[in-house]
Amino acid sequence: MIDETLNPSVEKSTAENSVENPETTDVNVNENVNEEESRAEELKGAVISDEELKKLSSKSLKEIVDAFRKLVEDGDIMELNRQAEYIKATFYKVLKEEKIASGYHVQPGSAEYAEAPQENDAAEVEETLQEPEENQEVSVNPFIEIERAFKDLYTNYKARRAVYFQNLEREKQANLEKKLEIIEDLKKLIENTEDINRTFPEFRALQARWRETGPVPQAMVKDVYDTYQHNVENFYDLVKINNELRDLDFKKNLEIKTGLCEKAEALEKSANAVEAFNQLQKLHEEWKECGPVAKEFRDEIWERFRAATSVINKMHQAYFEGLKVQQKENLVAKTALCEKAEALADKEIKESNGWNAVTKEFEEIQKEWRKIGFASKKDNQKIYDRFRAACDKFYNRKREFYSDFKEQMNANMEKKIALCEQAEAVMDSTDWKTTSDYLISLQKQWKEIGPVSRKKSDQIWARFRAACDHFFDNKDKNFGGVDPKYVDNLKAKQAVIDEVAAYVSSGDVREDGKAAREFSDRWNAIGFVPFKEKEKVNEQFRAVMADKFPDFRVSGGGRGKAQRARGGHHDGGPVNQERERLLQKFRKLESEIATYENNIGFFASSKKADSIVSEFQKKIDAAKAELAELEDKIKKLDAQE
Repeated sequence: MIDETLNPSVEKSTAENSVENPETTDVNVNENVNEEESRAEELKGAVISDEELKKLSSKSLKEIVDAFRKLVEDGDIMELNRQAEYIKATFYKVLKEEKIASGYHVQPGSAEYAEAPQENDAAEVEETLQEPEENQEVSVNPFIEIERAFKDLYTNYKARRAVYFQNLEREKQANLEKKLEIIEDLKKLIENTEDINRTFPEFRALQARWRETGPVPQAMVKDVYDTYQHNVENFYDLVKINNELRDLDFKKNLEIKTGLCEKAEALEKSANAVEAFNQLQKLHEEWKECGPVAKEFRDEIWERFRAATSVINKMHQAYFEGLKVQQKENLVAKTALCEKAEALADKEIKESNGWNAVTKEFEEIQKEWRKIGFASKKDNQKIYDRFRAACDKFYNRKREFYSDFKEQMNANMEKKIALCEQAEAVMDSTDWKTTSDYLISLQKQWKEIGPVSRKKSDQIWARFRAACDHFFDNKDKNFGGVDPKYVDNLKAKQAVIDEVAAYVSSGDVREDGKAAREFSDRWNAIGFVPFKEKEKVNEQFRAVMADKFPDFRVSGGGRGKAQRARGGHHDGGPVNQERERLLQKFRKLESEIATYENNIGFFASSKKADSIVSEFQKKIDAAKAELAELEDKIKKLDAQE
């Protein structure tokens, strides 16, 4: 499909209706064909096809400027005159899109927006293409240099175009004088037709001079041509050319016109109706310059050429009828994209990920928009303004969100710096229990704080992690890998031993038995102690219980030497080996759980992180369940002892 900006408004061709059958003349079709355009076709320079022109919208600003520069410096000025406005509109459209993509985009309603060129607004764009004033301030616009380069090229093009048309008008005026002179010579030749051998070559020479002379001012085209053709007809009527010479001339003209018919008929197979129509106009110009044929062939050859002309004209008309249908379809497609864009522009978005996802959807919609051709001239600007309004609304909302989001990230950064300072303040503490709980609470707070900028995220995280690791590494070194809970349990059992040792019997056996059971239950309720201290503390408990309550059998405290001597399991027996295996597994699980819980607090809130956290939580829950089973098994083994 050819964009409407590359084609003049189309009216129904009158070439077919304007053709008259030249009985004795050399007249053919469409006397109003612009001689300036046909002449310009012969002055070919660097050109760019319509297909290449349409592809400019997918090029970068520099590539558009380079293509325009080549046309301005070396191109065909008539072709450039047809394409310059489209290139200009394409440049500012791409400039607008790149400004939006880079985050630099003027606000609708602002002074800068009012001064910026709008798409398809020739008056405003023309104003922006004026030379900058000598002391003009340099804009903060990052695209200013490429825009100024384009403006310079456009100014250069206008100057070249002005010079070209000035020269063309002077040339046309000179051509007019030459053709009027040829007409006067032709009149003189008609007045003296006695010597055919002399006058006929002179007549041919005048015809050659006429064909070699370029176009004349448009206002004089018809009058000059009619006057010339009238005198040519008078010459053929008045000059008594001998039959042999006349027949040769008619034969030659018939061959030329037959060739023109064949070329016109070949155009029927052309896939490009517009190009075929333009080529047909050139054939009509050649037909007009060709002399007459023998009377018996005049109607036949003319009907053949007219029939071919009619086919091309119908193709041309059908093409533009189809173009209208296509433009309607384009309008429907663009309206659908506008509705999508408007829905996205009004969509409520609260997170950065949501903005990124909708931005990708907008980019896809914009790609589809660029693939669709133009609507009709009446609707094209309106539908573009609607689409642009939706895009502007979305990107303005996005800009406002990230402006607020940046402030929130700065606030989050301040909170995380405060947590780092708090962690660093206690990282050398030896109050292992209190500090551990404190750092774990800081880690939970860290997880609840929102994101910070990507540039600083890794840096602030490394600082916080280093302070936490410093404390926990010192803690591990201090306890030699022993769980702090075991140390607390050891302290609790030693407190029970001290209480038993301080017990004073009332002499009542029942009261002493009750007290002994309470001491035993409290002892057994306390969890594990460091393995190296286990036997020592158990022996202390058994000894103090035996001293205070000689008749009470201690449960869970282990057996004494007498029991082992009576056949009990020795320390390295199967029960103790199984207990040691379970205990090692228990401690390993506790270490893994601590690692999971420590790491899980450092994941940022995101879809990917939430998935990882969920997996870690499943591992923690499974490990804790297994830990409970191991603890129960160990207690049962201790009861057996």
